[in-house]
Amino acid sequence: MMLNWDDPLAAPIPRVNGHKPQLKVVDAVDEPVVEVENREIVTETQVAESTPAQPQASATEVTEAASPPLEEAATQAPALRRARQPLTDEAFKPQQPVRAEDKRVINGSGDINQLAPFKYPWAWEFFINANKNHWTPLDINMAQDVHDYHHNLKPEEVHVYENVLAYLTTSDILAMRNIGLAVMEKMTAPELQIYQARQVYEEALHTWTYQHCIETIGLDQSEIYNRYRVVPEINGKIQLANRRLNDALRADIDLKNRDDLHDFVLSYTFFAGIFEGCWFYNGFSPIFALQRRGLMKGTAEQLQYIMRDEVLHCSFGIRVVRQIMQEENVKLDPQAVRDMWDEAEAAEQAYAKFLLPNPILGYNAEDHSQQFRFIANRRARQLGMEEPFPGAQNALPWLDEQSNMRKEKNFFETRVTEYQTGGALKWD
Repeated sequence: MMLNWDDPLAAPIPRVNGHKPQLKVVDAVDEPVVEVENREIVTETQVAESTPAQPQASATEVTEAASPPLEEAATQAPALRRARQPLTDEAFKPQQPVRAEDKRVINGSGDINQLAPFKYPWAWEFFINANKNHWTPLDINMAQDVHDYHHNLKPEEVHVYENVLAYLTTSDILAMRNIGLAVMEKMTAPELQIYQARQVYEEALHTWTYQHCIETIGLDQSEIYNRYRVVPEINGKIQLANRRLNDALRADIDLKNRDDLHDFVLSYTFFAGIFEGCWFYNGFSPIFALQRRGLMKGTAEQLQYIMRDEVLHCSFGIRVVRQIMQEENVKLDPQAVRDMWDEAEAAEQAYAKFLLPNPILGYNAEDHSQQFRFIANRRARQLGMEEPFPGAQNALPWLDEQSNMRKEKNFFETRVTEYQTGGALKWD
């Protein structure tokens, strides 16, 4: 027996007198393809056991059995030939050149397959800068973290470390899906899509990083990854994000409909301004608090690289939101915006109380919540909105330093993976 390479799902072809039968080569144009319904994959042994002994067929008989009736082939062949002919006989007419002014962030009429001329050169610069920031989690030495986790962390610090990772592992996959499946496809300028393609890769890289930390430390992966399903305070943030981002994921969304457009812009505002701009930015700070005391420095360095990526993601998303609002003359409903900030702040407060029921040295739940409100005001200003939490104080003045990564490194303790760009990003 031998596999029928022309149709791997078919039963094996019997050899004739120990030789491969010479099957007729069938041209799809001249001969129709015969469809076989309900075909099952069977093994050579099954065929031998289930098929009664029959006289061996000649090569000619095998060929004739595989070929359809001539009358049927003659009837179908002309139709197949017509299907391969061009749809029109009209002569090719050159199209008008793409003009930058025809491009729009969404609802544009330009050619989505033609990169230049740019209308949004800033989007291309985001892509160039992101590619200068290349790294992988394997670049950072995690040996000291393994020792710290098992010998130096107090129980309340272990609780913080594990649950920060439990939240982040789910969040970055959610971010990847939102950009790749919801936002990117709606962009009608390729320079925007190209940066977002890089962003999708980076979210996947961040997910790898959390998995690498969990695996290296020796945590129970199944238990850590499932915490968002059983811890109400982690689940609350994830469910809020899902609900807010579903307006962008809807298959039937019509961005030329003003209500749908409003919902999409509000959803993207939540994603760029809160999910990435506040929750991620603020979410790394408990690990950075450990790092400042010389603990879990490898994990913290991993998160610094992620934070730098998220700085670019947030900055890009906010700029896109503002561009859409300008081009499409969108004004967000003030009450809807107020509700967005209040829901996000309530979810973050509940998470902070769960994460830090007992303070760790240099960090507590009120610090975390206060810093969220301070960062939220910053994001609102960048979006051209009123501050949602007037008077919020900067509880962690050292947090912005973590995103800059401007520090000396011991060459023998870490690879030279310093970022080349983005260190001077301005928030206000």
